[in-house]
Amino acid sequence: MNKKEQYVAAIDIGTTKIVAIVGKKNENGKIEILGLSKALSKGVKRGVVLNIEETVNAIQTTVEDVQQRSGILFSEVFVGIAGQHIKSMKNRGYIIRDAYDDEIKKEEVFRLIEDMHKIHIDIGEEIIHVIPQNFIVDNETGVKSPIGMCGRRLEANFHIVIGQVAAAKNIEKCIRKANLIVKDMILEPLASSDAVLTDDEKEAGVVLVDIGGGTTDVAVYYDNIIRHTAVIPFGGNVVTKDIKEGCAILQRHAEQLKIQYGSALGDIAPEDKVVSIPGISGREPKEISFKSLAYIIQSRMEEIIDAVNFEIQNSGYADKLAAGVVITGGGAMLKHLPQLMKFKTAMDVRIGLPNEHLAGTAKNEINQPMYATSVGLIMRGFEYLETYKKTFNAGNSDEFVKPRTVMADEQKGKEEETEETYAQPVQGEEKISLTDKIKTMLAKMFEVEDQTISK
Repeated sequence: MNKKEQYVAAIDIGTTKIVAIVGKKNENGKIEILGLSKALSKGVKRGVVLNIEETVNAIQTTVEDVQQRSGILFSEVFVGIAGQHIKSMKNRGYIIRDAYDDEIKKEEVFRLIEDMHKIHIDIGEEIIHVIPQNFIVDNETGVKSPIGMCGRRLEANFHIVIGQVAAAKNIEKCIRKANLIVKDMILEPLASSDAVLTDDEKEAGVVLVDIGGGTTDVAVYYDNIIRHTAVIPFGGNVVTKDIKEGCAILQRHAEQLKIQYGSALGDIAPEDKVVSIPGISGREPKEISFKSLAYIIQSRMEEIIDAVNFEIQNSGYADKLAAGVVITGGGAMLKHLPQLMKFKTAMDVRIGLPNEHLAGTAKNEINQPMYATSVGLIMRGFEYLETYKKTFNAGNSDEFVKPRTVMADEQKGKEEETEETYAQPVQGEEKISLTDKIKTMLAKMFEVEDQTISK
């Protein structure tokens, strides 16, 4: 195994499934997925962990499985965060510089961004991401990178993502109880966007709609900058629940109906087709028409799309989204959903698949909307490590991530040794501080090559 090879592991904790995934970058910069495993998620509701024990068990199951499949042991993971507690806000900050003639330095931009982490938020909340929108130098607006410019007053508009401290702590607790370390926590709509959106779409203006089991995540991009994020507190599970109650059948039969025979357009569903569902505990089977099923699904999907439309209008960029809507997540696999979305939003719609950045033999297996967030977390992980190394001269990647290949002959008779090294955190490595995270973000923004940012 090449010592310079670098691996990234990620865990997507969703309402319906928990996915563990590990990947590497090939020589062409594409992501190769070395292993993926998913387990049923029972302890999460609408993106929020409600049962620690069940969630930990699911994480451990997927992690052990993906380590066995990939042959890679890992102790650090990138984790997605979403849920109905996520909200966003806009804010503007400024600093008055001492000298007009001096060039603006990275340290000043860093101080401006760090100040945003000190703004007033409600008790029990924390800032997850601070994303610069644009900068203003004196009266010059629309500046993307003020480094090197001259001016007395440096301002910036920011998009700030906020979540509940308890929700984030519960996710961290689950990862820690599974003998892993959270390298970074990433907002899931941002991860999904990386996986399925093209650079041209982000420049022209696009809305990402990630329909999961418990939540629907929305991200609005324009001019290559994320302008708005939101988490709508319902997704595919409410559709299944409506089918269950509307047809008076079991939950598992409702889910199967939705996947195999469901449609988001009731008007085009065949009237003469029915499906027979086994009766509960020996009762008579039930016959459900395709058309009735489609109308139940359509009514709930229209409600979700109306909520997405509200967020699009709320972003202030509704009339600038030339690339329309990209839908992804498990809910995107619902038949005729793109047509319904196009009708309700009056925009172009396509299904987002995470195939743009994938390579390797597992590409076809992973290339499904339900894995968009998982692939995006891997991409964000590599982006994080690369910018961290550039900023802090972190050196050899092996010192930073420390993956270990599990060879079959090494595993025999060494269970105790493997378990001990797996549970240990990376030596000298603690959770990345707020200051370091901001520096890392700056490195990405301004493409810092060999210089370090000192506070």
